[in-house]
Amino acid sequence: QVQLVESGGGSVQVGGSLRLSCATSGSIFSRYDMGWHRQAPGKQRELVATISSGGSTNYADSVKGRFTISRDNAKNTVYLQMNSLKPEDTAVYYCRAKRVILQSTYDYWGQGTQVTVSS
Repeated sequence: QVQLVESGGGSVQVGGSLRLSCATSGSIFSRYDMGWHRQAPGKQRELVATISSGGSTNYADSVKGRFTISRDNAKNTVYLQMNSLKPEDTAVYYCRAKRVILQSTYDYWGQGTQVTVSS
């Protein structure tokens, strides 16, 4: 199994920056696809960014050019650098680990960290 713990959330003003971290343990981190999702009050959880075990990345259109996802396999940690923050970025951000082996899917979520952007 994989355990995930997010950190780095907080309150910032419009245009500010934050870096979220997701520390993992309990399994082989380097073989998992990792991602960040977020959920604002009254809305469904949405994909923010992903990074595969091979290092390829993908971003939601709303954060392209502003957010960067990265991973450090030596530290078993995935990061989300968030720049030029907007009020619309306010949400609880969740870290996700996923691995598919044949017909089996392994999917793990962290507890979330709050990001608040004030205007």
